Amino acid sequence: MKRKRKRSKLRASGVNPQRFNKGQIKFYLYLIPLAVFMLLPIIFITMSAFKPIDELFAYPPRFFVKNPTLNNFIQLFSVSSKTNVPASRYLFNSIISTVLVMASTLLMSSAAGYVLSKKVFKLKKILFSINNLALMFVATAVAIPRYFVIVYSGLQNNFAANIIPLLAMPVGLFLVKQFIDQIPSALVEAAVIDGASDYKILTKIIIPLIKPALATIAILAFQTAWNSTEASTMYINKETLKTFSFYMTTLSNTSGNVIAGQGIAAAATLIMFLPNLILFIILQSQVMNTMAHSGLK
Repeated sequence: MKRKRKRSKLRASGVNPQRFNKGQIKFYLYLIPLAVFMLLPIIFITMSAFKPIDELFAYPPRFFVKNPTLNNFIQLFSVSSKTNVPASRYLFNSIISTVLVMASTLLMSSAAGYVLSKKVFKLKKILFSINNLALMFVATAVAIPRYFVIVYSGLQNNFAANIIPLLAMPVGLFLVKQFIDQIPSALVEAAVIDGASDYKILTKIIIPLIKPALATIAILAFQTAWNSTEASTMYINKETLKTFSFYMTTLSNTSGNVIAGQGIAAAATLIMFLPNLILFIILQSQVMNTMAHSGLK
C-alpha cells in the first residue's frame, strides 16, 4: 500500500515512478559538474567574441565579459571592406560549398553503400577493400596526388575545387554499407517483385532505415567542408572564390594591427564554431543511435 501511495504521489508530481530512483542522485552529482566543465570552452569562446580589446588583453585574464560589445563583429566586416573582397563573400562561399558537399556526400554514400551491400557484380569485394584501405590515409598523405588531380582536371581557380576534393569520404561509405548490410535482403527483393526501381528502393526503403548513419556522415561532411582551407590555399588564387575558414587565417594581417586583430579573430571564431554546435545539437539523437543500433534489429 505504501508503495502504491508513493507511486501515486510521484505521478501527481509529474515524475515517472518507473524512472525515478534516489540511487541515481550520485550519478547526477558526478555528471552535472562534468557537464559544466565541458561547457566552459563554449562559454569562453562566446564571451571572447564580445570582449573589447582591453578585456581581451587584461591581466589576470577574465573569463566573463564585463562590457560586452559588437565592435569585434563590426570590425570583422569593416576591415574586409577595405580589401577587394568583403567578409560576407567568404562566408557565402563557405555556406554554399558546405551545403553542396553535405548533400553530395550523403547521396553518394547512400547510393554506393546500397550497391555494395545489395547488388552482386564482379570486383565488389575488391572495391570495398580499396575503400577500407583509404581509411588508413589522412588528408595530408594524399595532398600531392590530390593537387595533381585538380590541376590536370582543370579545376584550378574554379569554385568546384572547394567541393570535389571533399566528396570522397571512405568512412561514410563504410558506415552506410555496414548499416545497409543489416537490412534484410528479403525486404529489398519484395520491393523488386512489386516493381520498385532502384531509385525508389533507395529513397523509400534504404534511406529511412539508415538515418542515424546519414546524420553522422552529415556532421563529418559539414566539419570537413566548413573548416577546410586546402582548396583556398593550394588550388584557388582568386579571392572571390576562397572560403571563410581561409579568411580567418589572414585576419591579423588584414587588420594591419595584431592586437586589434585578436578581437576580430575572436568574433570570426565564434562564427565558425556556432554552426558546428547547432548542427550537432539538432542531429545528436541520431548520432547516438548510430552507436547503439545497426540498421534493423
